[in-house]
Amino acid sequence: MIRRSPRPQRAIAYWRYLAVVAGLVALPVLALWQAASLQVLEGGERGARFLQNQGDARTQRALPIPAYRGLITDRRGEPLAVSTPVVTLWADPRTLPGDRESLAPLARELGVSVERIQQLLAANAEREFMFLARQWNPGDAARVLDLDIPGVHARDEFKRYYPAGEVTAQLVGFTNIDDRGQEGMELAYDHWLAGAPGERRVIRDRKGRVIKDIELVRSEKPGNDLALSIDLRLQYLAYRELRAALEQHRAAAGTVVMLDVHTGEVLAMVSQPSFNPNDRGRIDNGALRNRALTDQLEPGSTMKPFTMVAALESGRYRPDTPIDTAPGWIHFGRKTYRDHRNYGLLDLTGVLAKSSQVGTTKVAMTLEPEQIRNVFERVGLGQALGTGFPGENTGSLPVRRKWALSEHAALAFGYGITTTPLQLAAAYAVLANSGLRQPVSLLRRSPGETAKAERRQVIAPQIAAQVRTMMKAVVERGTATRAAIPVYAAAGKTGTTHKVGPGGYQDHRYVALFAGMAPAEAPELVTVVVIDDPRAEGYFGGLAAAPVFAAVTSGALRLFAVQPPGAPQRIAGDASPAEPVGGGAG
Repeated sequence: MIRRSPRPQRAIAYWRYLAVVAGLVALPVLALWQAASLQVLEGGERGARFLQNQGDARTQRALPIPAYRGLITDRRGEPLAVSTPVVTLWADPRTLPGDRESLAPLARELGVSVERIQQLLAANAEREFMFLARQWNPGDAARVLDLDIPGVHARDEFKRYYPAGEVTAQLVGFTNIDDRGQEGMELAYDHWLAGAPGERRVIRDRKGRVIKDIELVRSEKPGNDLALSIDLRLQYLAYRELRAALEQHRAAAGTVVMLDVHTGEVLAMVSQPSFNPNDRGRIDNGALRNRALTDQLEPGSTMKPFTMVAALESGRYRPDTPIDTAPGWIHFGRKTYRDHRNYGLLDLTGVLAKSSQVGTTKVAMTLEPEQIRNVFERVGLGQALGTGFPGENTGSLPVRRKWALSEHAALAFGYGITTTPLQLAAAYAVLANSGLRQPVSLLRRSPGETAKAERRQVIAPQIAAQVRTMMKAVVERGTATRAAIPVYAAAGKTGTTHKVGPGGYQDHRYVALFAGMAPAEAPELVTVVVIDDPRAEGYFGGLAAAPVFAAVTSGALRLFAVQPPGAPQRIAGDASPAEPVGGGAG
């Protein structure tokens, strides 16, 4: 037997050995490099930054933090507009199940049909967001979220609430569903009241639930508070008396405005008809208007005191200058002006007290029209009051190169010009404040702000005092005896004007006015009352508007504990602490 010798082992080439070793070493290095490039290194199109961004885009969300809208209060800090937390429900149409069985519980809680939700899903199929319900009570929203339906989410918001309701509706205004001012002071000071929303970054799971807060990007900034000049107690009083008067006289609308003589602050501003800003499902557009600032009217005989100012300034007249008003009418061209009866011989005070058209016309015809117009202009007629209120009207004060006789006469007793109730109140405040004209304010003024307010002497103090005494006679023995206030003396003037329609002045349709001040000797308050289109008997200003003035102004004087001239001690106010009128404090 031949034994074969074993085959000799072939040696492995050294370079192959090195190649294998290098390959074995490179594999974990490459693996580490790949892991680092994906998780640590930021370079490359598919680097860590790219992947991190992709992951964040799928899980991280920036959620807004709603900002609290500033509080609106009256001068005493009583809330007129507040923001309450609410919840808005929304859904992601891509993840919300569309079958009837899944949607039935959701539809039941939302109070809608399943078909309605399915219609919304179909209309928003390509979107990531759709509203289910806006501004819900948090408790009601929690019941929907407890259903744990995929794709249903919630976000926190604020909703405006108005505690005084329709009593302050036209002045305060309201916001829309996105909490932006739409009317009134809410619109005028939207930039001041609106806060700046914040933002936080969170991680959500695939169902959209927040599982982790990452960081606060920026904090929300609440809006600024706004203190109005009105006193809510007076606002309620004026609202109640105006509403009662409209019902009694079957009137279409009405307005009450009250001013602080010494500060120019509006203490009450009420319009009827009104609306409930907390329930705006059915609102008449006419109820939205703040008639005290937006509606123009011919002031009629309420302008006669300013015609008397022009007469006294001319130097031709004194309050006791006699005027013959017989035979009770006066004729100019095609115009005939009549008194209610033949008053015969009246002095200038009697002409104003009886609201004699004949006497006023005779006085006016001895003056230049520009003398009368100049007085009207000096007290602010035909000019913006600068309150900043949206839609504030300036009225109109005509300029004529040549005045016809009828225009001259009509100007003297308030026809052919237009004004707003607040403008009329501001004009009367000039007479009440010894001829000083100052800006009107819808915002509460501090004593320092009141002191800095620009004031101008537009009527001589002695003439303003004489006209106040003449207007006191209007209340005591003239056309406005129903404006008399117990304990306090009042001064003012009635007005009854025809309404203007498509064909001109309308018969048997009127606007009843009264503008007055109290106490007459040292006025603190000016109040203007407008009753639009009273249909019951007693449509005159002295019958329809004057009683409202008496009730509102009397209540205000007692509420503010204003001491009657000559009283030995201060009259007690109501149970709540009273503030001094004219002090500008809130």
